[in-house]
Amino acid sequence: MSAKALSETEKLIMDTAMKVFFAEGRFNATTQEIADAAGVNRTLINYYFRSRNNLFDIVFENAQKQENELTEAIVFSDLPLKEKISRHLDIYFEQAKKYPYLEIYMVTQVNQGNCFKDKDTMGRVLDKFYLEIALEMEKGNVAKMRPEQFVLNFVSLMVFPVSMRPLLEETMGMSKEAYEKLLEERKEIILQTLFIN
Repeated sequence: MSAKALSETEKLIMDTAMKVFFAEGRFNATTQEIADAAGVNRTLINYYFRSRNNLFDIVFENAQKQENELTEAIVFSDLPLKEKISRHLDIYFEQAKKYPYLEIYMVTQVNQGNCFKDKDTMGRVLDKFYLEIALEMEKGNVAKMRPEQFVLNFVSLMVFPVSMRPLLEETMGMSKEAYEKLLEERKEIILQTLFIN
């Protein structure tokens, strides 16, 4: 088997694990279940990743890293703040639709102190974000408040309905389809809530 074929197999296993863990919510899926879903021999998972837990960690870290890189790219783009937020919401809700259990798991891991940390990058991202928020407040496009409060509002409005989805679906007596429709309406609601103009 060529090196290219091996890397394709590795990617297939990772993509399948991502689907099993975060699209289907089967956090405790075994290596055999992942192998069956990927259509590969279970020994290949051990060959590439050594264990199911290691595969899980790698897949989760990659998901976090990709999210951080996307956030950084958006924040440091030349788009106006409202467009940056709009773009971020598009990406976030698209991923939440594809992987509805990723945010739930991420919140759990953050609470346990097990999340991907790049404090230097996040510090630069937040400094740039805070500055842009302050400038929009001066222009009258955003209500005056501490920029940190704006960020809390933004993150809360975006993340809470996704991370609490199972509970909210049940409490509100909604089907998965009806709740999905509700989430599709979130972007405009969030933008209207955060921005005056």
